[in-house]
Amino acid sequence: MSKNSSTKKTGRGTSKAAPSKVEGISKLDALVTLLRQPTGASIDELASATAWQKHSVRGALAGILKKKGHFISSEVVEGVRRYRIVAVQV
Repeated sequence: MSKNSSTKKTGRGTSKAAPSKVEGISKLDALVTLLRQPTGASIDELASATAWQKHSVRGALAGILKKKGHFISSEVVEGVRRYRIVAVQV
């Protein structure tokens, strides 16, 4: 009996879950919404809103959102670092 490549199992799950969207809003859109608040948002708030790990949130801030032209500032308020979008770069 020969092995057929279409029946080969890799040990990984074969079904991928659809990208999670809450009410039609992507996770990046949720980040932008939280970051546009006057007080901004902490890493913990951003991580819980997206269900991402903290290092993934930081990566999105440093990579994706900056590449999209957002200028993100951070400051420590009452011992907690808060991030917010200050302006859109041209």
